[in-house]
Amino acid sequence: MRQVSRVANETFTAPPGQCPHFVRRIPDGDTIERDVCDVCGHISYANPKIVVGSVVVHENRILLCRRAIDPRKTYWTLPAGYLELHETPEAGAIREAQEEACADIRLEMLLAIYAIARISQIQLMYRATLATPHIAPGPESLEVRLFDWDDIPWTEIAFPSVHWALHHWRQSRDQSGFSPSGNPAGELGNAR
Repeated sequence: MRQVSRVANETFTAPPGQCPHFVRRIPDGDTIERDVCDVCGHISYANPKIVVGSVVVHENRILLCRRAIDPRKTYWTLPAGYLELHETPEAGAIREAQEEACADIRLEMLLAIYAIARISQIQLMYRATLATPHIAPGPESLEVRLFDWDDIPWTEIAFPSVHWALHHWRQSRDQSGFSPSGNPAGELGNAR
């Protein structure tokens, strides 16, 4: 979201946190240093990004997408990506499966909530099934495939949270009611 400032009858637009009148300071009533406009007092809050995705299963095989984009281009991942403005997490997970794997999915339940603090991400991962057996690479995928558990290319998985989600899916696959998992003990999501 761009900042619009009005100073001495002059209007200009600047990217968030880049208004020439912004200074770093702790706003009144806050405890964290933030960008604050010295002219109008507007506070620019930088908040974590929310990622939504799913472990999609069809006939006991798991959908993985080989990334066509950086970071980790050519590595395998789950269909997932950033939540858009005005979108529910469920709608975002469904959209990401469609965009990355041309997959129509049915969400079952929230599988896990992961915190990747070093990159300010919160990840919401769902358990899902294919509504129809059709899959194909979308613009962000080089290829998409359904893998049996023993055939998952574990050494070519893009991110630690993909490992976590796959293992949390396996632990909960026969359960219908459970609390969502979180980061495994001691895991912060640092790159492998």
